[in-house]
Amino acid sequence: MTAPDRVGFAGGRSFVGTDRPVIKADGEGPRRPVRLAPFAIEVETVTNARFAAFVAATGFRTEAERFGWSAVFRGLLPQNAVPVSAARDTPWWMRIDGAFWSSPEGPGSGVTGREDHPVVQVSWSDAAAFAAWAGGRLPSEAEWEHAARSGSDADIRFPWGDAEPDDTRVHCNIWQGRFPEVNTLADGWYGTAPSRSFEPNGAGLFNACGNVWEWTSDAYSVRSVSKAAKIRNDRARSGRQRLLKGGSFLCHASYCYRYRIAARSGNDADSAASNVGFRVVYDD
Repeated sequence: MTAPDRVGFAGGRSFVGTDRPVIKADGEGPRRPVRLAPFAIEVETVTNARFAAFVAATGFRTEAERFGWSAVFRGLLPQNAVPVSAARDTPWWMRIDGAFWSSPEGPGSGVTGREDHPVVQVSWSDAAAFAAWAGGRLPSEAEWEHAARSGSDADIRFPWGDAEPDDTRVHCNIWQGRFPEVNTLADGWYGTAPSRSFEPNGAGLFNACGNVWEWTSDAYSVRSVSKAAKIRNDRARSGRQRLLKGGSFLCHASYCYRYRIAARSGNDADSAASNVGFRVVYDD
């Protein structure tokens, strides 16, 4: 299978973070200088079709397959689904036995008709294994942000600039309406959209924000001395928490305003969910 287009960046001086943090507890700021080596990044997130080719070539089994279950957003479940349990603080997340990348909503679901959508239900280790097979790796946070800004040194909020997405300026696939009960579908999608949806940013990247969270190579830690930050950092140092960027189709300003370039989140490295995928970078 032909790999998707890549966009190359020359490296040099760049930055990570923002001087306009919105969720300060996540460690979005301050803006910090970094120096990047040359790299290339794929213009789209890895699709179901490409992941299927990887599985067919290698016999790879994802962590969700080995665990026997994964987390599924309740709005994606068929009416006859039987959840094992729901998360206490986020009851819209259900544990579903038999949910994994090719049956992302559990037994009876599939990815036929969604071959060009981003693969989901993949853990950090799953994503890293695919990237290595493809001859690349997962991006660092600094590389991801640099590419999302099209290599610009401007502290912009979104890949397209500072304009907030809304029902008339549909820049990305996020939740529109009242989360988690009502999604108006103004962007055309309830779950994932194809990996090449909406207008790309100036460098040619599709869906750098929204659609699916993207695993990075970095551990998740925050620059803070708060108790919550200490817990995050302890988990990161243990290798349990990895950093994700970009937000997803479930993000909404009232609940998860993390579909911004500087926004960040962390999750256990062995976890998977309906809204988590990845893209691949290469040393150039």
